Amino acid sequence: MSFPVVIHHNPDCGTSRNVLAIIRAVGYEPVVIDYLAEGWTRPQLLGLFAAAGLTPQQALRVARSPAEELGLTAPGISDDQLLDAMVAHPILVNRPIVCTPKGVRLCRPSETVLDLLDRLPAGPLAKEDGEVIIDREGHRLV
Repeated sequence: MSFPVVIHHNPDCGTSRNVLAIIRAVGYEPVVIDYLAEGWTRPQLLGLFAAAGLTPQQALRVARSPAEELGLTAPGISDDQLLDAMVAHPILVNRPIVCTPKGVRLCRPSETVLDLLDRLPAGPLAKEDGEVIIDREGHRLV
């Protein structure tokens, strides 16, 4: 693959599905890692977060996750505590995280993946909610 793309994906997440659709619209068939099924390792998370310029706190998914009930949103929670929780409960990691030769990013909102690709998909292209992100002429709108 001349331009490798890896997506850490949750198929139940609309944003993650949008990102995967954008990648495929460009013509790539990425390596798709269903991180809920595969899980995370601490070194993997440390590497991804470092490459994306994220702290564990910034990568923590609070909405629709057990973060609050596990006490992970309380003041004073350490990065080590967050990483341990993320390994134990993969859903705690915000998604999708995409890796390409252009970098690594947490792609929220989904159109941020466009910055990691070497070209734009043909237009028009819209997200699941109908928001158009690439017009008929192939210009990026967001």
